[in-house]
Formats: sequence, C-alpha cells, structure tokens
Amino acid sequence: MINRFTYTNEQTFFQKLKSIDWILIFCILLIGFISFFSMYSTDGGEIKFHTKNHILRFGIFFSMMFVIGFINIKFWHSVSYLFYLIVLVLLIAASFYGITASGSQRWINLYFINLQPSELMKVAIIAFFAKYYHRMQITHVNKIVNILIPFVILVIPIFLVISQPDLGTSILIALSGIMVLWLAGINLKFFVYSSLLLVISAPFVISFLKPYQKLRILTFFNPDKDPLGAGYQIIQSKIAVGSGGLYGKGFLKGTQGYLEFLPEKHTDFIFTLFSEEFGFVGSFILLILYAVMIYRIVYIGFQSRSFFGRLYCFGFASAIFIFIAVNMCMVLGLLPIVGSPLPIMSYGGSSMLATMIGLGIVMSAKIYHRQLII
Repeated sequence: MINRFTYTNEQTFFQKLKSIDWILIFCILLIGFISFFSMYSTDGGEIKFHTKNHILRFGIFFSMMFVIGFINIKFWHSVSYLFYLIVLVLLIAASFYGITASGSQRWINLYFINLQPSELMKVAIIAFFAKYYHRMQITHVNKIVNILIPFVILVIPIFLVISQPDLGTSILIALSGIMVLWLAGINLKFFVYSSLLLVISAPFVISFLKPYQKLRILTFFNPDKDPLGAGYQIIQSKIAVGSGGLYGKGFLKGTQGYLEFLPEKHTDFIFTLFSEEFGFVGSFILLILYAVMIYRIVYIGFQSRSFFGRLYCFGFASAIFIFIAVNMCMVLGLLPIVGSPLPIMSYGGSSMLATMIGLGIVMSAKIYHRQLII
C-alpha cells in the first residue's frame, strides 16, 4: 500500500532557495544574455526599441518565474483547469475583439502588453492534461471516454487559433498536447488512427487556409520559384546561416542581418542572425544550453513525487524541444515558414511570458518535489 505521506512544506525561505535547480536557472540566464546581444545586433548595434523591451520583459518575467516557483505545486494543480478556461476565453475574445496585424487577429491590448493568448495555451494545455491524468489509473487511460474528452479539449483551441489565422501556433499547441497524451500512456494505435484521419482530411483543412499560408507550403518545396517574393525569407535565411561558417563573421558584422536583407530577424529568424555572427560553434553552444535546460526539466520531473509534477515537467520539456526543433528547421528550410518563435531568444512578450510561466511551474515542482498531491 502506498504511504500517503503529506509533506508539510514548512520550509524556510533559505531551504526553498537551496531546493532551486540552479543549473536550470544558470542556463536560462545564459540564453537570456545571449538574446540581449542578438537583440542589440538586430537594432544595428544600438540600444533601441527591441533591445530595451526585450531586456525589460526578460527581467520582469524572470522575476515572475521565481514568484510562481515559490508557490506550492498543489496550487498549480488545483488551478490547472481554471488556467485553461481563462486562456480559452481570451482566445475567443481575441477572435472577436483582438488587434489585427499582418493579416491575423490574434492579440489583445492589455495596455502594458499586447497579449497573444495562443502562446499561453501552449502551457495551459500541458497543465490541463497533467491534472486530468493525475489520479487516473493506467488501466483507464485508454478507455474511449478518457480519449475523447482530451481530444475535444485539445481541438477547441486549435480551431480557434487556426481561425485567427495562425497555422504555426495551432500546430505547436497540437504537438504539445499530443506529447502529453502519449506520456500519459495512451496507446500508440490511437495516434496512428489519428494520423491517418489527418491525412484523409488534409484537402479539407487546406481549403480553410489563407492564400499566403498555401503559398508558404508551396514555397517550401521550391523557394527558388519566387526568389524575390514568397521564397525571399527562406533563401536569405539559408544564405545567412551558411555564410557564418565555423566561427561566424563576428558580433555586429553579419551582412544579411546588418544590411536588412533578413526579414523578421528579431523574432522567428533570430537564430539566423545569431548563426551568421557566431557560426557553427556559437550555434552549437546555444544548442547545448537548450539541451541542458531540457535535461534539467526532465530531471526535475523524475524527482517529483506527484504524478502531476512528473507529467507536467515531461510534457513541458517535450514542448520546449518541439518549439526549438520547429524554429530551427524552419529557418534552415527543412520545414515551411510557420511563425514559431525560439524560446527566450525571440522578441515577443507573449512568448516570453508563456515560457517563464511554464518554467515557474517546473521550479515549483522542484522546490516542492516531496509534495504528494492526493
């Protein structure tokens, strides 16, 4: 019989500080500092709008991550459903009253930040599923009702995000949710059936895509067909990455980025600018930092006594890996351009906020790793 020992959490402030995974914090800070220099480079070697905002947001959201981390993991377990519902309401509000930019209606003006609820949904869906499967016996996971309910919970925000339209973020939300479902123990055959259904319904889904989204997919297969139009971004991105060579051209010496050949260099294509300036060696170091960060999140998951903490950490680590892989494959021309920011590195308040909230819950799982959630 499992000993349902209840951890009292009567830790002093210094005991909580000692419980923090400082290796994870060090990796986050290092990636943050690298992003400062990259943002400084995108502003032409001056501290302008993007650099100031990025540093300010990192400082605020990094501090908020600590606040979240010091709150008991039981609290985050108890509000997981509410978190999902709030973000869902914000998604609906964005669809009707949101700010339109670049052909998409996906932001809500909160005065201090233009919030993109779809970014928060990447974290909310992981927390929801972690709570949903927390007390469920493994023998009940593959019951039809326990598959249909999560499926509906996942599909609703995906369709809302697609309608904005934001195909890239909807794909990332779907992948994040699917990874948690797989980690929870859902049989692989259901994913195979779902994949077959997706292939069959692909023509129907494509019919709902905007013309520019269809063009992006076609451009992926042959970017040279329109080198000055639809294929311009990806061609310039590959030129920048390739020209960086082994050691890069040097800080503030990248021609593609500095001479404005590279569009969106401060957001989705920030890795391209970094790779051009610091080359393969710099890119490899950045990837190592991301790898260590993901490893520490998984390690914290293994330490957690609660299934909620374990499943959340494993799911969030998987999501971070997916976000990094999709972004880097996109800028290297291995995937169509879908609008996927690089965690912590890319400019964007909503992306930074979602990442830090996610990391804050991971930190809470570490500080209260002995906490059992009954």
